Amino acid sequence: MYTGRILSIGMNTDGKAFAAYRVSSRSFPNRQCLEFDTRAAVVPKEGFEKDIFVSPYISYNSLQIVGDTAIISNGSQTDVIADKIALGMNIRDALAYSLLTMDYEKDDYNTPRIAGVVTSSTSEDEYSCFIGIVNDKKLLVEEVPYGEAAFISTYGSQVPDPVDFEAKTATEAAKFIFDEGTFANYEKPVTSCATVFDGEWTIDVYNP
Repeated sequence: MYTGRILSIGMNTDGKAFAAYRVSSRSFPNRQCLEFDTRAAVVPKEGFEKDIFVSPYISYNSLQIVGDTAIISNGSQTDVIADKIALGMNIRDALAYSLLTMDYEKDDYNTPRIAGVVTSSTSEDEYSCFIGIVNDKKLLVEEVPYGEAAFISTYGSQVPDPVDFEAKTATEAAKFIFDEGTFANYEKPVTSCATVFDGEWTIDVYNP
C-alpha cells in the first residue's frame, strides 16, 4: 500500500515525547535526510541536485526543535510553524495558522501538507501535542492525548490514526517509521528522521 509521506508524533511506549517522519516517493526516490544540531532536512542525493528544478517541494526542513518543542512536517511549513512558536504562539494555533497559510502543495497530486508539534514535558498538565493536515478539501488539526501517539500520511486515510510507537531512541525511531511495526505495511520508503526527548531532544536520520 502506498500512502506517500508519513509522520508520527506523541509519546512512545516508554512514555517519552517523540516525532518521526518518513519520505515515501514514487517520483523522487533519490533523496536523503541530513542531521543538524536542532533540525533535520530532506535534500536530493549527490548527483540529483537538479531535481529541485523539477519540483520545488522535494527539499525542506522536515524536523526542527524550538526550545522544549519538536516540529515535524512534510514541507517548508516546518519553518513557518517553528517561527510562530518562537514568537510565542501556542502550538495548536501555530500549526493551524501555518497549514492554512501554506495550503496544500500545487503539484500534479494536490499533495496535502501534514505536520505535528509536541512538547517535551512529562507532566500531563504541561504536555501538549497536536497533529494536522490540509488538503484541497479540508483543514484538520487534532490533539494527540497525553500518553498516546498517532500517525498521518499524505495519501492514506488523511486522518490521525493511533499507533503504538515502540522505538525508544532517536536512532530506533528513524528506523521504526521507515519499515517497522505498522509502518512496514507501506511501500516505497526512501529516507527518514526522528527525535526523542530523553532529558534533551536528540535527532537522528536513517538513509538505507
